[in-house]
Amino acid sequence: MNELDLIATTTFGLEAVLNRELDELGVTEHTTLNGRTYFKGDVRTVAKANLRLRTADRILLNMGEFKALTFEDLFQGVKRIAWEKLLGAEAQFIVNARSVKSKIYSLRDIQAISKKAIAERLKKVYGREWLPETGPRYMIEVAFLEDNVTVTVDTSGHGLNKRGYRQEVGKSPIKETLAAGLIMVSRWRPDRPLMDPFCGSGTFGIEAAMIGMNIAPGLKAEFDAEKWDGFAPEIWEEERIKAIKAINRDANLRIYCSDIDYFQLKLAEKHAELAGVKGHVHFQKIDYKETGSRHDYGCIITNPPYGERLLEKREAEEIYKGMGEHFRETFGTWSVYVITSCERFEKLYGKAADKKRKIYNGGIKCDFYQYFGPKPPAPKKEQVEKEQIEEALTEH
Repeated sequence: MNELDLIATTTFGLEAVLNRELDELGVTEHTTLNGRTYFKGDVRTVAKANLRLRTADRILLNMGEFKALTFEDLFQGVKRIAWEKLLGAEAQFIVNARSVKSKIYSLRDIQAISKKAIAERLKKVYGREWLPETGPRYMIEVAFLEDNVTVTVDTSGHGLNKRGYRQEVGKSPIKETLAAGLIMVSRWRPDRPLMDPFCGSGTFGIEAAMIGMNIAPGLKAEFDAEKWDGFAPEIWEEERIKAIKAINRDANLRIYCSDIDYFQLKLAEKHAELAGVKGHVHFQKIDYKETGSRHDYGCIITNPPYGERLLEKREAEEIYKGMGEHFRETFGTWSVYVITSCERFEKLYGKAADKKRKIYNGGIKCDFYQYFGPKPPAPKKEQVEKEQIEEALTEH
């Protein structure tokens, strides 16, 4: 297919990170509005975006936009779209609906009318009296925002947070795409230590390891668009092969995850193995107050209990106080990043954050509190030369 109008959706607050990822994919022209980034590309762009974007929730094909004040406006607007360019005569098409601040708000009616409009156009184009819908699946969304309608088709077919490694959900999980985004917001780099002292089922540590090893997040997933006519399955296979070759299995990572829940840690270890990062993330059953490190200038990135899901509010607040005392005393040269819904976190932690970012975690309004440690000193010339000599000797 020729140039496509595409939309990448993401968690509110991560738009800038997503845009940076698109830049790295070679998509330099894009615009963002309310958790959606609009851009253009071809089938290869669709494949790369689904396979490699860490912070995108879905990659949508934008079929058209129009204004609708009545159900007749909706019917005609949907019918005008050239569906035959995408959907074959046997395509299975499922219509979902959303409506925000619109005169037309019945989701069931929006779905039924839109489905009928698509079917009538396809029956006329293909000379059919009925459509069997036995072919590839197309997930279509008709979304109203006030009186403006946007019609999209989901190329992903599932949320891109479903990497394939988290087969069981632990307590108070953080979505994989959000965890990756917060890591990318932080100052952590693969050459620095990273610690999560409330790791639960291990999402932060696993996502960091995947970043450090350059493992494409969608490598183990299947996408609806792979099965569509005109979407070149060979291109998807080529991009998968490129992604596999790009993995750095020898990455020297120092990622440490701990928790007091033995069963959560066993689940985290299982997830790490499924993600292909076993041995690159170290797990330990230990209370956060007992954590420490021989390394300087690392990063703590964590999602502690909020008091809304796991513990009573008072217990959670005691944890925040303890975190502030222990982290300042033990990790004085480290940067600390905490996501929580507690509006009193800074007061309880005992220090104002250097920076805050509003974010949503599973529908819960949160802040990402960022405390920046000192920058690591530049390596001395003698040490750099020594490391270069050792590396050369190792290669030979």
